[in-house]
Amino acid sequence: MASGCHWTFIRLAPSLALLAAAGFSAQAPGGYTIAGTVLNAVSGDPVRRATVAILAESDSHTIASVESDADGHFALGGLAAAKYQLTASKRGFRTAFYDEHDEFSTAIVTGPGQETEHLAFRLVPGAVLHGTVAGDGGDAVEGAKVMLFQRIHQAPPGPGLGSRMVQVNWATTDDTGAYDFNNLEAGEYWLAVEAEPWYAVHRSSAKRKGSGLDEAASARAALDVAYPITFFDSTTDEASASRLMLAGGSRVEADLNVHAVPALRLVVEEPNRADGSVGRAELRETIFGSAVSSKGGGFKDTYIDRGAVEFAGVAPGHYEVAQGEPARVAELDVTTSQQVDASLGTLTVPVSGQLRTATGAALADEAIVTLSPMDGTRHQQSVQAHAMRGAFSFAEVLPGTWELWAESAGKVLAVESVTVGNHTHAGNRLAVRDHAVSLIATVNRGETRVEGFARKAAKGFAGAMIVLVPRDTAAWRALVRRDQSDSDGSFSLRDVVPGQYTVIAIQEGWGLDWTNAEVIARYLPGGVPVTVTSSSGKLMQLSPSVPVESR
Repeated sequence: MASGCHWTFIRLAPSLALLAAAGFSAQAPGGYTIAGTVLNAVSGDPVRRATVAILAESDSHTIASVESDADGHFALGGLAAAKYQLTASKRGFRTAFYDEHDEFSTAIVTGPGQETEHLAFRLVPGAVLHGTVAGDGGDAVEGAKVMLFQRIHQAPPGPGLGSRMVQVNWATTDDTGAYDFNNLEAGEYWLAVEAEPWYAVHRSSAKRKGSGLDEAASARAALDVAYPITFFDSTTDEASASRLMLAGGSRVEADLNVHAVPALRLVVEEPNRADGSVGRAELRETIFGSAVSSKGGGFKDTYIDRGAVEFAGVAPGHYEVAQGEPARVAELDVTTSQQVDASLGTLTVPVSGQLRTATGAALADEAIVTLSPMDGTRHQQSVQAHAMRGAFSFAEVLPGTWELWAESAGKVLAVESVTVGNHTHAGNRLAVRDHAVSLIATVNRGETRVEGFARKAAKGFAGAMIVLVPRDTAAWRALVRRDQSDSDGSFSLRDVVPGQYTVIAIQEGWGLDWTNAEVIARYLPGGVPVTVTSSSGKLMQLSPSVPVESR
């Protein structure tokens, strides 16, 4: 059962036909009970006074709740035959849905023959990451910005599909240099710190001589220093940053040491635009592909001559400079003060297009279009534009391979194909070269819901990873869908667009790289083929059931 987030949606309650297929019909309240024990997932001990609630699957409103007793037991009775979300919470633990994996969980189905009274609800204790930031001589660094990054797995549909690094939190150090992050989920994390020496004084050049920099000595040059972005374990090299593996309930200490170095200056040309105005140059520092604020970096923008800007107080590190119109984007490993050549970097190009439906008509509704990078520079980020009556445009896009995504009225639209010139290819990939791109993207709202049962040894199997795999591998990332089987083995794959697919069910498959077609290929022979057409309607029920395969 999928939980709700920006790019994933809560499934609607199953139809009466599906309930009948499961072997029971709706009854008045009072017939069934959901009961079990809340356990500490790490120690196995009972969790007392945890709040356990059942939610309606249709809109997630709370139907009933109860606290677990001294032995961790809970029971919620008087329930009709239906499908319910089950959630538990307790201070010091991660609030979770039953048997949660990524954005999915297992719903509990009540009814004749359904075992719902001996559940083991395992709650994972929150992890704690804490430490101190110290400067030269071991002095505490107050006001440092400590940034926490995590490797996450994005469920389809939506940009960022698969594994990626994102900033999930940040904290500011106190007067002792201490920081802490509480109630973290288990996973892979990285730390980075951005700080400014409290005594630093950044002095811009008085003037620029010719095409060079004014390097006149300053009486306060010794105070013109900066802290480079520093990663755990106290390295300024992003590639050498140490990974922190947090287990449920762990308490990990991670101290960082920053060292002041002479601050640098960058002079960036700012040529006039066509209308005579001056286009401001941008200097950005990125970490694991995410832009970080320059507020703590001490950049002082000072015009030193017409058509150029000086960035003072720059720490050595990896930067991205955008200058000119159309913009040129250059990646710089800055180790010395320098002037940035106006011809340096990669020229961006405009990308424009039209969203059209399968009938060829322009999409009438307003939409958000996202270009998400597949390759290119390691720091390249997604860009967004609004589409009105189907038309959209991006003024500056770096060459590379991108994925095109569209969302309208809170729902992701499947991009079935992309047409550039006279060439049409399936899927949502777009190759941007060194010239402007005009495209047509055929989108589909994907209104069919594919429902069925995962079974093993002739019994409904709970908690299996269900994957709807497109036959056309070129359309994989745009059309693949996932779910988790519920307590009776039922599943529901939403927003499926017309096409040919194979449905597979994998026991304990949540650790697999399901975005890799080669990894999933070994399970396809045991799957169930399904063809969705434009006349399939809102609901398709699979028969036979999908056999559960072992990982």
